[in-house]
Amino acid sequence: MPKTPRWLRMSVSVLLALAAAGLTAGTSAASPPAAQSAPADPMKAVAAMQPGWNLGNTLDAIPDETSWGNPLATKALFDTIRAQGFHSVRIPVTWSGHASATAPYTIDPKFLGRVKQVVDWALADGLYVEINVHHDSWQWIADMTTQHDQVLARFDATWQQITAEFRDESSKLLFESVNEPQFNNATDAQKTQFMNELNTSFHTIVRQSGGNNATRLLVLPTLGCTPDQKLMDDLAATISSLHDRYLVATVHYYGYWPFSVNIAGGTTFDAQVKKDMTDAFARMHDTFVAKGIAVYLGEYGLLSEPTSDTVERGEMLKYYEELGYQARLAGVTSELWDDANFLNRDTLQWRDPALVAQIRSSWCTRSATASSDLVFVPKSSPIGDEKLTLNLNGTTFRGLWQGNTRLVERRDYTVSGDQLTLTAAGLTRLVGNRAYGVNATIEARFSAGLPWQLKVITNDPPALSAATGTTSSFTVPTQFRGDVLATMEAKYADGTNAGPANWTSYQQFNSAFAPDYANSGIVLTADFFKAVNDNAPVTLTFHFWSGATVTYHVTKSGSAVTGASS
Repeated sequence: MPKTPRWLRMSVSVLLALAAAGLTAGTSAASPPAAQSAPADPMKAVAAMQPGWNLGNTLDAIPDETSWGNPLATKALFDTIRAQGFHSVRIPVTWSGHASATAPYTIDPKFLGRVKQVVDWALADGLYVEINVHHDSWQWIADMTTQHDQVLARFDATWQQITAEFRDESSKLLFESVNEPQFNNATDAQKTQFMNELNTSFHTIVRQSGGNNATRLLVLPTLGCTPDQKLMDDLAATISSLHDRYLVATVHYYGYWPFSVNIAGGTTFDAQVKKDMTDAFARMHDTFVAKGIAVYLGEYGLLSEPTSDTVERGEMLKYYEELGYQARLAGVTSELWDDANFLNRDTLQWRDPALVAQIRSSWCTRSATASSDLVFVPKSSPIGDEKLTLNLNGTTFRGLWQGNTRLVERRDYTVSGDQLTLTAAGLTRLVGNRAYGVNATIEARFSAGLPWQLKVITNDPPALSAATGTTSSFTVPTQFRGDVLATMEAKYADGTNAGPANWTSYQQFNSAFAPDYANSGIVLTADFFKAVNDNAPVTLTFHFWSGATVTYHVTKSGSAVTGASS
């Protein structure tokens, strides 16, 4: 196992103070330290970068810094990040819109100066900083198969100018050769060759530029930044051939794809999702960390935004809790991808403080979870006991609370091992008059980590109504009756799959369909109907988190759509 990074050995009191200080961005903090040199040992330096945060969709936005909806980066932004307990920031940069596409590929000095200004703000806060060549990867580097010499010349010229600008910056600045590199219409052998060429050329250019670049930490990616074993082996071979101890491997992790985007029935953080994660981090450790090569997880998250409802909130919390733990086990430094769906760049406040608290807690300790964070109580039938399985993760159950009131064991709940039972009597008190929706929020508390919140929800089976519309505008009228949509299946009368993902009956959440709770409907998207055969009735099965399933039938005829309930 890897040595425990320095930051994990912080005292409990310091960690608790840090967590308390960072739940709101407005918390005051002592003046941040000035930029200092990184430790001479690369493994220690990368460990000191944990935890990290990405300034996504800003200097990498196309064509300009504010083009993707974020404001200009400010010094106050980095003050906030430092105050939140982050030790490093990754600053993605897309250069193509600010440089000539023909030789000598000159970068606009004004843009280069802007990048330096942003980097210097972060360094002044004592943060480690990484910059890279970002969306250029698919804009022009991907054409290396057919424009090999031109792409390589432009890549080299880009890095020659970057290294010249930053050669005397603090050693706490890292360079990453290219983000998620890809190559169009290339064979596997060509991809391996091109990846090695780019990383090797990048290494040569930086080292020959002198100054602090002679020993600056350089971050080298796998193809696509994918943690596949073959691709990591290719990178390990490149690193070995360069004979340079100041090299860092980088990959990204966005989870098991069906779960990350909610397709093919991937609604829960189940054994398959967990195995994908544990296997990925084990590969990172065994291929690099165990051999003395630091791993920088340059991006992690989910492929669906945290505010999109694509991944149910409790399942998302379980994912992030486990990811933080696996990164610690593997000795991997992790950088949260944030394109402003975590931190509101206008207010410098977290959009979802509780989610961020779970992520931050995972940096240093484990938190218990449960089989669900949703407890459904029927409105129109007798209330019974409801059972949940606790995932204790090494903690001990301490009890249930509603606000400051502790629930009474044996009256309101019972617990046996990892089985928590909410009693019919306790639930009856919690739901009150049983109005549809969330009637109460309670939390299970444990000996360590964060509490696990449970929403107690009154529901009845959802009711769907007939409708007409068009392929570009069709909504299934839905009385949700307190329930929450999990996923949707689509099949033709002969049992074959219908919809864009015709390899599975379960279509992609927020791509083929999406709930509209505010307007009492389920929207079927234009993309869904593009993949549906004309005059071929489709049976939809909507799955809800209560366990209820409701069928519905739609038929497309040209641009017209009709829908009917079963």
